[in-house]
Amino acid sequence: MHLQRTKSGAILRYGSMVQEIETDWDSLINHENLAEYLPTLLKDEPKAQSFSKSASPTEILPPIGTQEVWAAGVTYYRSRSARIEESQDAGGGTFYDRVYNAERPELFFKSSAWRVRGSGGTIRIRKDAKWSVPEPELALCVNAKGKIIGYTIGNDVSSRDIEGENPLYLPQAKCYDGSCALGPALYVTEDALAPGTGIELKITRRGEVVFQGDTTVSQMRRTPEELVEFLFRETSFPTGCILLTGTGVIPPDEFTLASGDVVDIVIEPIGRLSSTVE
Repeated sequence: MHLQRTKSGAILRYGSMVQEIETDWDSLINHENLAEYLPTLLKDEPKAQSFSKSASPTEILPPIGTQEVWAAGVTYYRSRSARIEESQDAGGGTFYDRVYNAERPELFFKSSAWRVRGSGGTIRIRKDAKWSVPEPELALCVNAKGKIIGYTIGNDVSSRDIEGENPLYLPQAKCYDGSCALGPALYVTEDALAPGTGIELKITRRGEVVFQGDTTVSQMRRTPEELVEFLFRETSFPTGCILLTGTGVIPPDEFTLASGDVVDIVIEPIGRLSSTVE
């Protein structure tokens, strides 16, 4: 099942059926047994309308209400290696090697809901950064009780030169207007995603593909449940949260995003998150 957020509520897609729901997003995702509840909404109107006619792309909002967005770092070996390389001159390289192997994961605040951009929208790179990259990530939607109720796609746009200059600059490298995109929908399921689930990144510049790469969920060192457990240990989320699970696809060191670039991230069965750099 897929949920897309709209100004008046949500659009539910379940197989060939599509239903518009007038509801509060926060209340909906915190509904008891959401995966069981959603199919019952289709029974009220068996003549569900075509998805293509139910809402225009401009009416689709990122799948987030008042939730905070948090992120996990160094969950893939490729991310560990990249962050060691970028921070060598600052003497912070060993931090990332140690956290990759540690019991406690790296968790950090990424974005308030109002800063998040949706699929088909724009993302930004900092004007005071010289080395910016997208980070394609599986995003967990977690309810207020700490239960994973679904998945979406996240783009954790990052300024690698700022972070590499000093690990203490991480918030400036990660948290700014337009640095987080989510979408295109919330994939609601009670089942964990298969280990072979692919995460694909493609960056297009003036119609030409300048980078593409992929990884799988199986390459994550930590499980989604482990990350959520650590996040909820001493922190409450009254309406739930979104947790980005780290990236395993990183462009080469000589690459940096530029205005006009189109970033596409695909995770099946969630869909495609597409963003254009302002």
